[in-house]
Amino acid sequence: MNTPNTLQDEVRTAVIIAGRVFVPAEDVETFVAEARATSYPLAAANPGNVMISFCVEDAAAGSVTVLEQWASQEALDRHVATPEITALLTKWGPRIRNEVRRFHADEKDPRA
Repeated sequence: MNTPNTLQDEVRTAVIIAGRVFVPAEDVETFVAEARATSYPLAAANPGNVMISFCVEDAAAGSVTVLEQWASQEALDRHVATPEITALLTKWGPRIRNEVRRFHADEKDPRA
């Protein structure tokens, strides 16, 4: 049985959140502003966050691209469990169509 014995052999599983949400076109800028204002500072304070991005893809269609990378499912769970994210999801959840998916990606240490 082979076990990782150097950094370059170590494989980690990252959690990727990617896709689109659709909000009413008249609310798209407000949604993105609120999502950024709430999520970005909380994600930055979470050591398991690698990156997070919300951007308007098509304002007329109310399409917003969501892209997040987390070091682990536990880090993502901590983020989603914060009162601020819970409030954001409670407020916007009924008004959005969510086409965001979660993926698990095995990655080797980038220094390899």
